[in-house]
Amino acid sequence: MTPFSEYHCIAIYIEEDRTLNKPSEKEAEYYERMEFERRKKKEEQEYIQMEAEEKKGLKDLHFMQCPKCGMKLLEMSYKGISVDKCSACSGIWLDAGELEALTRLEQSKQDKWFKVFKK
Repeated sequence: MTPFSEYHCIAIYIEEDRTLNKPSEKEAEYYERMEFERRKKKEEQEYIQMEAEEKKGLKDLHFMQCPKCGMKLLEMSYKGISVDKCSACSGIWLDAGELEALTRLEQSKQDKWFKVFKK
């Protein structure tokens, strides 16, 4: 972006007798509307960028932290299913699709699976 990219030129014609012909009222209104739309679009882009940065910051702050006590979650796998277990309160947290994968296991495998994660 150049230092002058934010500015728009409005044509002002100088006739031979050196009088200035300013843009008509409709032209001036058009340029004002265009300037408003440009600023609005720029503001929306800044908001989207700020929102993305805030979302990333929150993810960095809370990623792999227990929602109950805030301690670190440890990922554990058994029979191809990964779960997150809290290192402090022993809570077990499932990601999307993991509960469905558990329900597809046979009952005997489910019982063994849950025994693995007991204290």
